Amino acid sequence: MFTRIALGLDGVQAAQHGRTAEARASFEALWAALGERGDVFHRCVLAHYLADLQDDPQDELEWDRRALAAADSLTAERAQTYESALQVRAFYPSLHLNLASDHLKLGEPDLAREQLERAVRSLDALPEDAYSASIRSAVDELRQRLR
Repeated sequence: MFTRIALGLDGVQAAQHGRTAEARASFEALWAALGERGDVFHRCVLAHYLADLQDDPQDELEWDRRALAAADSLTAERAQTYESALQVRAFYPSLHLNLASDHLKLGEPDLAREQLERAVRSLDALPEDAYSASIRSAVDELRQRLR
């Protein structure tokens, strides 16, 4: 248990300091310890982080798909054991936005538009806070790039 926490903290610190390869290695070790059948909340969050640490857009897409698949299996009750106000629906704008960005990087604008539309349809789940404003802004920016 403590090893997993240390790996997670090491990964967060490395990512915050721009040490991408080190962060990726820490989170991949954590993913291996967690396993494909590990806690769905942790899989969702960890895959979401790992996607952002990939050098290859195809690898980024695969991690973002894992995060979305985990979110699709996540119940509100499980999410709220982490944070009582946490709403699973609020994960989807960011998850679909990331998938849209991945598809655009891979030269798949039609798939990017499809994922962006899913992000747009789920924006109402976001609270009014700074993080949500950044997601809304990123959706608008990607929408402009896809025009």
